[in-house]
Amino acid sequence: MRDLHVPAGPGLPEGLVVPAAELVERFSKSPGPGGQSVNTTDSRVELELDLASSRALTDAQRARALRRWPSGRITVAASEHRSQHRNRVAARERLADLLREALAPPPPPRRPTRPSRGAKERRLKAKKERGSTKALRGRVRDRDQPG
Repeated sequence: MRDLHVPAGPGLPEGLVVPAAELVERFSKSPGPGGQSVNTTDSRVELELDLASSRALTDAQRARALRRWPSGRITVAASEHRSQHRNRVAARERLADLLREALAPPPPPRRPTRPSRGAKERRLKAKKERGSTKALRGRVRDRDQPG
């Protein structure tokens, strides 16, 4: 297994390399139709990373990632109907995306916005107009029906 290269992103300007020794990979094949083992389709791949003991992360990155995953472990699985290699690649990409998201700095706090002047009045007027349109539609239908 190769090292996991996390592409550069908002929290990782230079990217991150997680050594292969820190990743745990598990494989399982689901039985195909008729119960026989199928080698080429639906090979489940699980990839796990222990954040608490990872030496690839700095202390600040580890603290940020542990806030997102308090258990200290990230586990991703890929089990599409494709080969084991493709599922392995998909699991590695998913783990890299999750790490990049977890290590990104939190978004800046938004200031609460005040509604513009007259917004409430416009909203109530539109609601009243919708109600009168529905009532009018009901009356027109009643008139059209033979009775």
